[in-house]
Amino acid sequence: MSESILSINDLKVHFPIPQKGLFSGDIPLKAVDGVSFEIKAGETLGIVGESGCGKSTLGRAILQLIPPTDGRVVWMGEDITGLSPSKMRPLRQDLQIIFQDPLASLNPRMTIGEIIGEPLRTFFPKMSAEERREKVRDMMDRVGLLPRMINRYPHEFSGGQCQRIGIARAMILRPKVIVCDEPVSALDVSIQAQIINLLQDLQKEFGLSLLFISHDLSVVRHISHRIMVLYLGRVMEIATRDSLYDSPRHPYTQALISAVPIPDPDKEMAKQHIVLEGDLPSPMAPPSGCVFRTRCPYATADCAQAVPQLDAVSGEHEVACHHWQTITPPKL
Repeated sequence: MSESILSINDLKVHFPIPQKGLFSGDIPLKAVDGVSFEIKAGETLGIVGESGCGKSTLGRAILQLIPPTDGRVVWMGEDITGLSPSKMRPLRQDLQIIFQDPLASLNPRMTIGEIIGEPLRTFFPKMSAEERREKVRDMMDRVGLLPRMINRYPHEFSGGQCQRIGIARAMILRPKVIVCDEPVSALDVSIQAQIINLLQDLQKEFGLSLLFISHDLSVVRHISHRIMVLYLGRVMEIATRDSLYDSPRHPYTQALISAVPIPDPDKEMAKQHIVLEGDLPSPMAPPSGCVFRTRCPYATADCAQAVPQLDAVSGEHEVACHHWQTITPPKL
């Protein structure tokens, strides 16, 4: 893989939540609280974590669909943090998104030909209607849709077909990066595999970089080159796929992987099951120090004093834990 094309530096997204009372001000809801990473050309970075950990907010903040509170988003060497919509518009051609709910992301009053071709009308207004139609037909064929369906409406398609329409719309401009915001979570398992394989084929063909957001670790393992684990808006661990699954060093990562069922009953019974106690803390009042300490079986008094920084385990494997060196990776 080549050098990084997208760099995220200490990104924060805090939402002010007003409090009742005469002298009460706003309390920040820390959805994303200091996240840093890089994406290389042609790479898939998986982002996993429980619901409410900030995965989707992070993806939208990178695309400037949500204004970051602090930090930097650097695209191809240019800081795009806080750019106005008019200045961001030319960059939309290279930065696209696929949404979780395929049908809800499509305009029911437009045919799929109009939906897929809309970006072409925006970025290439001088393109003729016939040329635009041919490009739409070609992209429909690439994503597994019959070109003769071009005049149908979204409600005439299944969930998997609607997601293919969303993929075609994102791909029609030949972007360099696509944020996939849980693109298969609303689909049947068999359809999930088809969509994942389609994304991988498109990635190979066009040299795409993917930011793949999901809570399904099995799906993320299949598609990702590297994986980043989020908890309460912070990075707990980031590593290559094999390193993370073979030797998870953060207690939270270990718990997530242990929850993934293994088809072999004997192996499923033999593996170590880790059950986290307690509930996810509120992002409006995160624990001091390590945000995971209230649910961590290895937490000590030191964990409440300082926020753990990412520490290199080996190569591209980094973990944010005060005690990772003394924790033996479980048999998962």
